[in-house]
Amino acid sequence: MSVDVEVVGSAPAAGGAPRGRGTWSLSWHGLRTVTVLELRQRVRSTRWKTALIVWFVVVGLITLLTTGAFQMLSGDAAMSGGVSYGGTVYSIVVGFVLFLGLLVAPTLSSGAINGDRNAGTLATLQVTLLSPAEIVLGKLAAAWIAALAFLVASIPFLVWALLGGGVHWFALLTTVLMLALVLGVVCAIGLGFSALVGKTSGSAVLTYLTIGAITVALPITFGLLVPATSTTEEVRVWGVEAGYDWEETTAPECEWQTQEMSVWHSERTWWLLAPNPFVVVADAQPLQGDVESLANEGNMLATLQYGVRYARTGNTGPQDWCTDAVYYEGDQGARPESPVEPVQVTDQLVWPWGLGFDLLLGAAGVLVAVNRLRIPTAELPQGTRVA
Repeated sequence: MSVDVEVVGSAPAAGGAPRGRGTWSLSWHGLRTVTVLELRQRVRSTRWKTALIVWFVVVGLITLLTTGAFQMLSGDAAMSGGVSYGGTVYSIVVGFVLFLGLLVAPTLSSGAINGDRNAGTLATLQVTLLSPAEIVLGKLAAAWIAALAFLVASIPFLVWALLGGGVHWFALLTTVLMLALVLGVVCAIGLGFSALVGKTSGSAVLTYLTIGAITVALPITFGLLVPATSTTEEVRVWGVEAGYDWEETTAPECEWQTQEMSVWHSERTWWLLAPNPFVVVADAQPLQGDVESLANEGNMLATLQYGVRYARTGNTGPQDWCTDAVYYEGDQGARPESPVEPVQVTDQLVWPWGLGFDLLLGAAGVLVAVNRLRIPTAELPQGTRVA
């Protein structure tokens, strides 16, 4: 007895691909189908639930220990309306959440494609009316949602740290948004390597190496290039008058001088710091108060923000070596106005460039994954399981 099965959809075209369903064809139904399938597998997984619980406990423990430590140091000022250590506590919690996110996010996507291929279930999706783009973006959406679950679990502790003061309330929104985008980029990178490499362990290692490169290797390269970007130049200096004897009782006069010194042109290599996820998150924060003052108070987000913006600006103009060194309020009289304009770093935003680079990196991962799932496949690596 024969049974005729009618498949609702477009008729097959030459080569076995459904008509009207190209590689980059997208539909809400297709994306939702793949995303729901992936999320159901994750929800049924006890490892994902265990990891989420451990995440919540670890972030909570670090938040409480940090808050308690700074309360002891500041005489409970941080949580009673003072701002001495509020910004520091918040920056520590944000940095720790981002650090854990960079560790967890690669595991959520680096085995999404090669894991299904090794299990023989990927081919089942490929022979349906789902396009390669729908499969990849559906898997990316599922991995990103799973990563966002960890971020949501951290929000109560971010709010708790925010109550310490020293940070604008709007910073919570920008922090969560930037952390979410960074986690999405990491998931996209892992997905690209998952389609490119046959083994899940290999794709996970390559993802970690990529994240390590933009997080650690590029800042190290920035530091190693300091000698190469330093030149000896003549610089105008607002300095102490020539021949002044510091044993005199009267304050010295300040005058313009020209001195030959080594000048570091950090404005030539600042872009090496921009893709760093910690730089992206820190530089996007709307800090409450002067950035330089907050950095001096120990706010690590402000310190990182001021540092990267100062590096982009590059302090290659005239130097003031006299005003701050000689005149003090109530000691030598009123502090005179310096003729040297201070370095303005407020408008030297770095995070748009860094986030743009990271998004391009994530888009490259998606592009690679979609192209690797195109059917019919001309060539497969040796030992690749199809079904």
